[in-house]
Amino acid sequence: MASQSGTKPSHPNKGSGSETVQSRRTFLKAAGAGVAGVAGLVAALRPLLELESGQITLSDLLQKHYKELSKDDLDRIMARLTEKCEQEYGVKPNLRDVPAGDGVEFGYALSLTKCVGCRRCAHACLAENNQSRNDEEDINMSYIRVLQMKKGALNVETSDQYYTGEVPSDDTFYMPVQCHQCRESPCTRACPVEATWQEPDGVVVVDYNWCIGCRYCMAACPYDARRFNWGKPKVPQEVVNPNQNYLSNRIRPSGVVEKCTFCLHRTREGRYPACLEVCPTGARVFGNLLDPDSEINYILKNKRVYILKEDSGTLPRFYYFFG
Repeated sequence: MASQSGTKPSHPNKGSGSETVQSRRTFLKAAGAGVAGVAGLVAALRPLLELESGQITLSDLLQKHYKELSKDDLDRIMARLTEKCEQEYGVKPNLRDVPAGDGVEFGYALSLTKCVGCRRCAHACLAENNQSRNDEEDINMSYIRVLQMKKGALNVETSDQYYTGEVPSDDTFYMPVQCHQCRESPCTRACPVEATWQEPDGVVVVDYNWCIGCRYCMAACPYDARRFNWGKPKVPQEVVNPNQNYLSNRIRPSGVVEKCTFCLHRTREGRYPACLEVCPTGARVFGNLLDPDSEINYILKNKRVYILKEDSGTLPRFYYFFG
């Protein structure tokens, strides 16, 4: 994996965010007008959000967008989230905010020839990203779905993501699907409060303290890559990953939509995504698209590449290849 070059910015949040704030405040103002003002809006949103004492406070509702937070603002928020995690899950996380590096645009490629459908990637994703689960076999909240298809019929609509038995099965092949980190991302355009956006390194992220849980982004995504937290996440104390990042794998509250971030808390520090590290066949390739000598650029230049739902015009940074 190519190393990230350049110096990191002092803080990615400083800069213009007035349009974002205005859009959210306008949205909340309009919503509040229909439910008797702020008090009514708080009551209306309460079933979707699970904060201290099961209530949403005015300060929670009016917290600034991530891009507008000063370093002191963010430090206070992360201190509160750290304390909350320790109280509710018995683990004190190392919560950080790792910024995007200069000269980096992440890309991912996956070999349809090598994937054997073992789902180890889905389980690793679940463990790394502190996703809710009922038991070790429950991967419904994993950001990765593995689709089983008959050979010669690359048809996502007729695929089976709930297959059982030994793998690989005869006359089948497998296609793991996750967030494609699209350049033309329909999810970010659909969000009415701009709680989701693209970072400089191409990763589409979510400010979970800003998300209102409307799920418009889920409806807009052609890859079914987002998950909605219906309740308080079930993450047993013994499996909580304490190495957490504000925009990636911290434990999310209920009532928000979450997604894959290419494990930015790892990849922005020069490590591979968790799903790649556990792949037993070497089917996954990750790297910097801006580095002409990176492994992923070799794949894109020399292999037969397939783009899922290319006609949707999303221009993804996730590619499939044969070989």
